[in-house]
Amino acid sequence: QYFLLVLDNRFSDIELREEEGIPTEEFLESCYAIVPVLDKLGPTVFAPVKMDFVGNIKKINQKFITNKEEFDTLQKIVLHEVNAGVAQVRNSATEALLWLKRGLKFLKGFLTEVKNGEKNIQTAL
Repeated sequence: QYFLLVLDNRFSDIELREEEGIPTEEFLESCYAIVPVLDKLGPTVFAPVKMDFVGNIKKINQKFITNKEEFDTLQKIVLHEVNAGVAQVRNSATEALLWLKRGLKFLKGFLTEVKNGEKNIQTAL
């Protein structure tokens, strides 16, 4: 099954801020844009991945919306949580970002396998 993907918010379009890092809002928009891809890949097989993915996006977004100016980059969120001593606390935005990164890396690996011709989903996973 082939499908065409057109993502409006792509990670490659995010402009890094020289000294400050990755803009939070644009990063979250790019993450949200991936959610429908998971549905296309297999709503049943990818349901746990999607739940984890969306949960981590929401945790980061919840931190972001508490102060959009202060937390306008991911680096500022992480530094704030490190300085406050909560970066390693369960459900912190920093922990969510770590798991979101792992999820993105997993998804990239899976899609690379499919792109390289693997037709068996279990094998690609």
